[in-house]
Amino acid sequence: MTFSYEHVINAYDRIRNYVMKTPLEESFYLGDDDSRFFFKLESLQRAKSFKIRGALNKMMTLTEEERNCGIAAISSGNHGSAVSYAASILGINNVIVIVPESTPQSKIDKINYFGSEVMKLGEDFDEAHVLGMKYINEQGLTYIDAYYSDPEIYGGQGTVAIEILEQNKDIDTILVPIGGGGLITGIAVAAKSINPSIRIVGVQTEACPAMLKSYEDHIFYEEYPNEESLCDALLGGVGKLSFEMAKYYVDDFIAVSERSIAKAVSFMAKEEKYIVEAGSATTVADI
Repeated sequence: MTFSYEHVINAYDRIRNYVMKTPLEESFYLGDDDSRFFFKLESLQRAKSFKIRGALNKMMTLTEEERNCGIAAISSGNHGSAVSYAASILGINNVIVIVPESTPQSKIDKINYFGSEVMKLGEDFDEAHVLGMKYINEQGLTYIDAYYSDPEIYGGQGTVAIEILEQNKDIDTILVPIGGGGLITGIAVAAKSINPSIRIVGVQTEACPAMLKSYEDHIFYEEYPNEESLCDALLGGVGKLSFEMAKYYVDDFIAVSERSIAKAVSFMAKEEKYIVEAGSATTVADI
């Protein structure tokens, strides 16, 4: 599969009437006379994350036959919520979301709220993915990829960059949390197509620096072990398409400590007054 800015443009045209153009709000506390910081508030999406962009874009391209087979997703929570919400928008009723046993109940509740069935498999995301793919293939379900190699998913996630640069054309650096890599690859390809000089920085938790280690070791880590982490959404291996492309578009990859992430979550809540997931707060850790 190949992925290009054209996928992002097509995705934006497809989903723009169904997803929120989330605010780009300036920080009250970060920055100085020489720099300004902004938050792209994807937590305000109805499904509470950017994942709705990729999931909805992909599901809007499905054939009637693919819909009728039944829809399935494997998720640590946010992608599952997005698939479930997208299905409710599109009137698709036969949806199952496979999650690890460790998935927070709040994320399971959101999946159920939008009408999808939840199946728990595996202790962590990597194990859930292996067991889940076996089940999906055996049942002949239509799989909605979270991050691995589907350009329609990456295209949807990349629409975040279009909005950021529409909202503030002077943005010169975008920091992006990395789990499987779909978000950063989508954003990087789109942003660099709009403004080749823009700087893209990917941020991971030290508890699971799968992308960073993939490039350091020159190994595609489809699965990656993790230590205990606040960032359930960022755990596991990286996507094949992201591994193949991100190095050409992302300027730097960094890992931040769990301690600094915890402080960042607290800072965002107590000072900036935003409730955000720990995975999102990686982008303000150590600043």
